[in-house]
Amino acid sequence: MKSREILAPPAPATSMADTLQLPKRGPFRSTWARSRKARPQLTLSRRPRRRLRLLRWCGRRRQRRRLLEAQAAGADWREGSWLASRSAAAPGPKTAVPSRVPRPLPSPTPSRASSPTEDEDEDEDPARKLPASLPIPPLRPAGPGRRLLLLPREQVFTFSGACRVTCLYGQVQVLGFTISQGQPSQDVFSTYTHSRLALSAVHHSMPEKSKKEMKREARTLLRAHLNRDDRCWLMKNFSPLCSIVMLENLKHTTVNFINSHPGLSYVFEQERTTFQINAEYFALRSVGIKKEKKKNGLQLSESFLSALEELVSVACEEVDGCPIILVCGFQDVGKSTFNRYLINQLLNSISCVDYLECDLGQTEFTPPGCISLLNITEPVLGPPFTHQRTPQKMVYFGKSTCKNNYENYIEIIKYVFSSYKRESPLIINTMGWVTDQGLLLLVDLIRLLSPSHVVQFSSSRSKFMPQLTPTYVDDMDGLYTKSKAKVRDRGFYLPEFADSLEFGDEEKESPVAFSGHKLMCVQLDFFFRKTPRSRELHNKVLRDLALLGYLGQLQAPAPRPLRPLHSLTPYQVPFHAVALRVIHSDVTPTHILYAVNASWVGLCKILDDVGGYTEGPVLLTQTPICDCLGFGICRGIDMEKRLYHILTPVPPEELRNVNCLLVGAISIPHCVLKSQHGFEGTIPYVTTDYNVKLPGATGKIGAREAEEAYRKRQHPKARFYRKAH
Repeated sequence: MKSREILAPPAPATSMADTLQLPKRGPFRSTWARSRKARPQLTLSRRPRRRLRLLRWCGRRRQRRRLLEAQAAGADWREGSWLASRSAAAPGPKTAVPSRVPRPLPSPTPSRASSPTEDEDEDEDPARKLPASLPIPPLRPAGPGRRLLLLPREQVFTFSGACRVTCLYGQVQVLGFTISQGQPSQDVFSTYTHSRLALSAVHHSMPEKSKKEMKREARTLLRAHLNRDDRCWLMKNFSPLCSIVMLENLKHTTVNFINSHPGLSYVFEQERTTFQINAEYFALRSVGIKKEKKKNGLQLSESFLSALEELVSVACEEVDGCPIILVCGFQDVGKSTFNRYLINQLLNSISCVDYLECDLGQTEFTPPGCISLLNITEPVLGPPFTHQRTPQKMVYFGKSTCKNNYENYIEIIKYVFSSYKRESPLIINTMGWVTDQGLLLLVDLIRLLSPSHVVQFSSSRSKFMPQLTPTYVDDMDGLYTKSKAKVRDRGFYLPEFADSLEFGDEEKESPVAFSGHKLMCVQLDFFFRKTPRSRELHNKVLRDLALLGYLGQLQAPAPRPLRPLHSLTPYQVPFHAVALRVIHSDVTPTHILYAVNASWVGLCKILDDVGGYTEGPVLLTQTPICDCLGFGICRGIDMEKRLYHILTPVPPEELRNVNCLLVGAISIPHCVLKSQHGFEGTIPYVTTDYNVKLPGATGKIGAREAEEAYRKRQHPKARFYRKAH
């Protein structure tokens, strides 16, 4: 006891009244005092005081967020300085607030209110870091439909919607593509069908200039975009490591065309009743976007980023020639996201990237059902339906899957791959079907295309897939190829006869070189709640959006008003000028025109001459492997004049080369037939009297669509509502 008395500080003199007071409940009262000082509503309200433990979870979270904002803003919530500053800045009724003397912060980092001005010392260190918890400042108006955003270093702004992004100072990155000052503006599409995109301020090289010189340079750059007040606001919050971004309202034809269909406006915009409505909300809404939570954006793993870094370095060095990168894995594991990220990363360093599309269901740059080769020179900053492009070489397969037609699938890939000139890196996208025969087909593709790198994706939610190492591929038999051991046992010793592909004698003259590849395993765990049924419905929606994105090219450039498809003038094509072929089914010649009418058709070019026929139509007995120049809708057939009425965005100079129409299982989206504006009366091609078992039908409808069709007594798959006359 004596030692404790010696070590303890002397207690102050207390009175009898002080000794009779009950001890305070420290944790609860101190926590309540902090939350009360951080929330002006509780301080100025006349409601009875509530304990913090009686608040709901959302209330406690709101109190904690405001405390963190106060601390990040450089105020001391213990002395109430932040409360006084907020009360003075916020408009409202004047209320007496006890004045307190602010206590200086122990941290040497200056606050936003005391940010340096242009009159500060020029020798100040320009690389001074801003606090990581600094909130993004509010947006500043810069004209109608334009807002200015200042991003501190390593800050991320996650959003949804579509806008045009221009970097005025510094550098920002979106989906792997870096936008620097002086570069052209980029159209960015952050939709609700995919993970939200984010603008992040990246570190940029700083010249050997003082901070005052940098501020003078930034003010000169902003003079053409902002007025004096906005420039002063920016200079007050300016830091050499920040980035200044201009956000503009985007008037895009594809976005307007998709939003014009009822039920599809949710793709770019969703109304939420729980969203916080404030000045920032209305400022972003005028641009066409909404601020989203960071967790809704892309969450990239370490293996994802390391694979990107290695592939970009290999493509830029080009020591062993241009790399061929094959990406494979199950569905919904991030293959398409990786491809977009890799394309954008490569375009930061090189001028173009080649892309080979082998996935029939979820194509990236074309409507579904195609195998194509493209040369990409512009960044990919959105989902597939926002960047439909014209390929170098494209073949219309006609179905969203290659089941029961594997040999034709392999032949088409060989035909398209033969146009690759090996002048730039090639990215190969494969299907998500990697089990059973799909895995054997993938082994055939690896042997046929001989990639230098194989990126294999896996997830904890996906099924087991063996690692496609060079040893595994050499020892595994594919659908049409044999392993190296079986090839040696055949007794062929000459290399020109040692071909493992079994497509005939003409193929053995060009043997496939089995060069080893480097396997790169990427682990990703996306949060999704997709059952096999919901996944199929989701994929169908994406395929319909891709078709709508392609049909959006029929509209005039914005801001001209949209026109419904039934008001556009189609092309008239004589029967004898083109040949017909239904790919997905065997149709009798008497029903061929019924199958073509109101169908999605591929406009192709075959080597055979179809001229000279006076009667029509010209029918093909076999499906040719030919170039596809584009797509269109056969919106009617005139039997008297023997004409097809084709609606297509393909330019007339390309249409002169079209001499074949291929009809597949890819159908027109229902909203095109059922939800066009300006149409009155009975809708053509919409009825319930439709036999899905008839040869040439586009396939059976799902149970959900059948139930809806039964309820509404209409279905847009009827080809027999209007006879061809």
